[in-house]
Amino acid sequence: MAAITAEGLTCKLKENLQASHIEVVDESSGCGAKFNVVIVSDVFTGKPLLQRHRMVNDCIAEEMKTIHAFSMKTLTPEQWVKQQSK
Repeated sequence: MAAITAEGLTCKLKENLQASHIEVVDESSGCGAKFNVVIVSDVFTGKPLLQRHRMVNDCIAEEMKTIHAFSMKTLTPEQWVKQQSK
């Protein structure tokens, strides 16, 4: 499997989770093994944190086979706006 890229993850997450905002930071110096991600989507509305994280993990299950560290924040648009105003 080719190295995972921030751009590739962004596209896949945006498409599958109908995300309105995504930030993907490759913290592994380009080798695709460590990512920090923020995903804002309406599909998270009314879902508990564990379910949101499972949705993300299911979306990138193939990529997770080679990613060693993956940190994520999953927010609704309302939570995102509230966080940005702090």
